[in-house]
Amino acid sequence: MPAKPSDTQLTGLFLDMLAAEQGAGANTLDAYRRDLTDFSDFLGHKGEDFIGADTQGLRDYLADLDTRGFKSTSVARRLSAMRHLFRFLLNERIRSDDPAAILSGPKRGRGLPKVLSIADVDRMLRRAKELSEAADASSSQRLRSLRLYCLLEVLYATGLRVSELVSLPRSAAKRDARMIVVRGKGNKERLVPLNEAARQAMADYLAATDAAKGDTKGDGKGDGRSSKKGSLAASKWLFPSFGESGHLTRQHFARDLKELAVASGLQARLVSPHVLRHAFASHLLHNGADLRIVQTLLGHTDISTTQIYTHVVEERLKSLVRDLHPLAEK
Repeated sequence: MPAKPSDTQLTGLFLDMLAAEQGAGANTLDAYRRDLTDFSDFLGHKGEDFIGADTQGLRDYLADLDTRGFKSTSVARRLSAMRHLFRFLLNERIRSDDPAAILSGPKRGRGLPKVLSIADVDRMLRRAKELSEAADASSSQRLRSLRLYCLLEVLYATGLRVSELVSLPRSAAKRDARMIVVRGKGNKERLVPLNEAARQAMADYLAATDAAKGDTKGDGKGDGRSSKKGSLAASKWLFPSFGESGHLTRQHFARDLKELAVASGLQARLVSPHVLRHAFASHLLHNGADLRIVQTLLGHTDISTTQIYTHVVEERLKSLVRDLHPLAEK
């Protein structure tokens, strides 16, 4: 009789399925692994495992999360991970039942996203532009400032997820490109338009990286630093880095963005790449864009995900009725 698979083995099989069949990315897989490892540890203390757990055991785990002070959103995410796991075990005939099928999650209100005003974004863009044009900056400082300005312009012009932004290929910055192809969640591709400001920022940044590459030619000293600069300039990524991924990390960009926020007179805690993505969507809707178009630009599979921005549409409709209705008070 074959040995019963461990929770670790079952988690590995489950994550392999998510990656192969649903195109789940590294961040999604890491989140599932953390959640399921915590769930397995809880069951282990009770002498149970994924194969033997019953519905009451799952309820006990959710109650334990609440006791530990987890927010309702975090509890709901853990429950979602368990549901997906046990559905997988049922489909693979590792279990004959699904103990998570009848569980209900915590009630949670959906909060409105943090959004910067158009004036706030303009302040950050102006400050980033000033830093990129500073006459007293060294070549490395100027290159870093141009990179940040380029990142900011492209992010606000496209609403890309930060992971999509930092992993853009160098080919995305073609001279006459009016659209870029973005590979998003589930390995799905979508076309996103670029405005003139973003295209110019990309061109200026690429020109600076090419100039840096030229500075490394003919050195011949072999001190290692020149070869590193040359390898960055020759990278396939638009925003290369020395890290394992080969491109700028999300965390590095987030730190640079918060520093820019402070330099622009804004509170760092109010600014992040995701907040700028929210600003992109909210400002489009405020200016009359269709919700379905914004859904496509953001890469949302389900319109319900985009509907979090409907508060912007509602406010705009109220102002239209107030200002344009013939019976409105003047």
